[in-house]
Amino acid sequence: MRFDVLTLFPEIFTGYLGQSLLKLAIDRGLVDVQLHNIRDWAEGKHNKVDDRPFGGGPGMVMLAEPLAKAIAAAREAQRVDGCRATRTVYMSPAGARLTHRRVAELAADADATGLVLLAGRYEGIDERLLADVDEEIGVGDFVVSGGELPALMLIDAVVRLRPGVLNDTESADQDSFARGLLDCPHYTRPEWYEGERAPEVLLSGNHAAIRAWRLQQSLGRTWERRPDLLAGRTLSKEEQELLAEYRRERNL
Repeated sequence: MRFDVLTLFPEIFTGYLGQSLLKLAIDRGLVDVQLHNIRDWAEGKHNKVDDRPFGGGPGMVMLAEPLAKAIAAAREAQRVDGCRATRTVYMSPAGARLTHRRVAELAADADATGLVLLAGRYEGIDERLLADVDEEIGVGDFVVSGGELPALMLIDAVVRLRPGVLNDTESADQDSFARGLLDCPHYTRPEWYEGERAPEVLLSGNHAAIRAWRLQQSLGRTWERRPDLLAGRTLSKEEQELLAEYRRERNL
């Protein structure tokens, strides 16, 4: 799978991509991340990439022309590299929220479709450039200084769902949101810490009981912290019973 990232600050990516899981995936040839400085497509003595907004107001707006040239070059590079299709994503707080479902869709399609990620800056991009964009994606109801961090988040989330990236194939399946629930609590050694013992069921060796406990904790934690997730999910009979027991035990 291939990502081409268009940014004014490619150095932001190099440190993160050179560490941990993403580095291993790149070294194994499971993912290719190419970084492109948008200024390489800017014209003039100062490689100008932005200008004042029409109508006045604070900040600057990224020029459409260098961005369009950068997108075209990235798409062509993906075509030459063998990608049968490309998809251009603009990382924008105005975009649709990035969810586990969308991440899974992008990961499933990654063998055929390369992703061009546009990381905007300043007040954003000239609106007319959106004609060259297939999708706008945001990571939350807040604003950061640029699209670089959201782009890294998308890359990380998609890559870890690709076959061969995680050593334990069950790890991603048990993550928060993978089943529409928050993850259950986790414990490790020592058995006792600060006078509190890890839950006895996790030490029992009873795999059926452990599975039920973890599912119950996921259901209860989701009900308490993210009831919106449960609102869109049909619970099985077992899940209904486990959640009811969770609430009874806590007088909720």
